[in-house]
Amino acid sequence: MAYLNESERDELLNELIQKTFKQAQRTVFRVDPQARLKLYRNVQRVNEWVTRYELPNRGAIITLIEERENEETDPNVRVKVKYEMVRVEIAPTPDNRT
Repeated sequence: MAYLNESERDELLNELIQKTFKQAQRTVFRVDPQARLKLYRNVQRVNEWVTRYELPNRGAIITLIEERENEETDPNVRVKVKYEMVRVEIAPTPDNRT
């Protein structure tokens, strides 16, 4: 497989932005079946959860950034955490020079 060039990365970025987190995950594995999960909902900044995939066959690193929705404030109620995807970043790997 060939590495993704800049225009293909932009097309993939525009496609992933419009999807939910689960749909974006499926798309990542559809683009490269050997994609590797590097980080899963790791907190990098306040109220930002980062999930990162490396696509070795396509020469890209995809970062899905989510925010947590706080709905319940009562401490006696069990809270089901909801996340909303707010941003997607795609960067080339060091060996991708296209």
